[in-house]
Amino acid sequence: MSISSFNRRWAQVILEALTRHGVRHVCIAPGSRSTPLTLTAAENQAFICHTHFDERGLGHLALGLAKASGQPVAVIVTSGTAVANLYPALIEAGLTGEKLILLTADRPPELIDCGANQAIRQPGMFASHPTVSVNLPRPTQDIPARWLVSSIDSALGQQQSGGVHINCPFAEPLYGAPDETGSGWLNELGDWWQGDKPWLREVYGHEIAKQRDWFFWRQKRGVVVAGRMSAEEGVQVAVWAKMLGWPLIGDVLSQTGQPLPCADLWLGNSQATTELAQAQIIIQFGSSLTGKRVLQWQATCQPEEYWIVDPLPGRLDPANHRGRRLSANIGEWLELHPAEKRSAWAEKLAPLARLARDTVKLGTAEFGEAQVAARLPELLPEGGQLFVGNSLIVRLVDSFAQMPAGYPVYSNRGASGIDGLLSTSAGVQRATARPTLAIVGDLSALYDMNSLALLRQVSAPFVLLVVNNNGGQIFSLLPTPAAERERFYCMPQDVNFSHAAAMFGLAYHNPSSWSDLESVVTQAWKSPRATVVEITVPETDGAQALQTLLAQVSQA
Repeated sequence: MSISSFNRRWAQVILEALTRHGVRHVCIAPGSRSTPLTLTAAENQAFICHTHFDERGLGHLALGLAKASGQPVAVIVTSGTAVANLYPALIEAGLTGEKLILLTADRPPELIDCGANQAIRQPGMFASHPTVSVNLPRPTQDIPARWLVSSIDSALGQQQSGGVHINCPFAEPLYGAPDETGSGWLNELGDWWQGDKPWLREVYGHEIAKQRDWFFWRQKRGVVVAGRMSAEEGVQVAVWAKMLGWPLIGDVLSQTGQPLPCADLWLGNSQATTELAQAQIIIQFGSSLTGKRVLQWQATCQPEEYWIVDPLPGRLDPANHRGRRLSANIGEWLELHPAEKRSAWAEKLAPLARLARDTVKLGTAEFGEAQVAARLPELLPEGGQLFVGNSLIVRLVDSFAQMPAGYPVYSNRGASGIDGLLSTSAGVQRATARPTLAIVGDLSALYDMNSLALLRQVSAPFVLLVVNNNGGQIFSLLPTPAAERERFYCMPQDVNFSHAAAMFGLAYHNPSSWSDLESVVTQAWKSPRATVVEITVPETDGAQALQTLLAQVSQA
């Protein structure tokens, strides 16, 4: 019997089972132990295969593909620390709901804990972060193929969101010409090979529960809070809230058009909080709110009922309000709970939002980080999408800009890390083939610089806008000790990204004015390649602008 050939048969069942659950994208890192999975994936014409030499970046590439496609994405890596590098992407997927399927090759049991090379304890290494974990046995014909396919189907059937970890031990030899070993074993599955349905179909989930007292609550004074959701859902929520006459507080990721822009500024004004205190019910759609003032208000508001509608499991409410946690698809929930035409009740909010918007315009007249954040919508490509990084830049965009309704905006706001932002944005672009603007800080770009390699393979114009304020200036907003802030928090690196762009063969520009920036970006949208645009800005100007504008709006 050929061990290498049967390893391939075993992998063939695993990979074919994945196609029956909607997997089309497979992300693969180099490795020897994963050879049966890699070669089998490459042979399966149902898959689009992506490669990257950095497993941490690979995991985030898969995250971006899953985020934008809405479909599960598989990842194949070899054994050892390669597996551990998938942890950050797995954690993010668990918090934001993308479906990742991690196929981790492993040494067989006899090579664990005996000093064998590249052999670590992989089963259970991701603790509680996967939705389901499966530790497969070493491939053997003593185990029926129907057991293997049923095990995969059962795990993926339970994946409503987040990651599935399937650990796959393979014994050597891993290479060799395929022979007939295991062909009879495969044939046990009969005409399953010619179909497109899972071998085992387990049905999970529940119907959306209609709130029978909705007719009562929709006549009350309500507020809509919009967090992360899809572009289509954002438009639906905005129309629904307007029909009810309820004010909508929209996050940068809400895609609602933020009808009351700059909420993180005007919520610092006592007139706003006094007005909102009259609300009898607050309904939040989507989680992961960005703005500090929004979160502070959300934590202290005390309506009669606070409802959260989001398809993700869990409470999703750090303030633990009294109310209802409604796990449901947002669009479907809105259909079951139609709005009733009513007059707007919170009339003081619109003037405050206009004041905030006018204050931002006056306060960001000079070229820099704050101006770019405020005018970011002017740079967006037609029919494109935006990926926003973390740390300071997402807060500035959320506070200063008004994003167009229904325009796709993506980010990693689950764990809010700066790891993997470039690779996630690359995955978002590959999944949609749309022109893409990604904006990140300099430390975020440094952290994932290996993933500039992924931007050499874009299928539409891609602009990576790096805001270089020389370090983690988010800490300038926090009461970090001034004497130690630079050394232990901001950590300025005094770098520019021209050499990084050149190393990966990417176009590079360093504009020093808004008109130059606008010209460079406009030109970049004309060709299907990636362009790195770095703006070098004074270190603390962005943070100081946020504090100054907040004070002006709060005291108005």
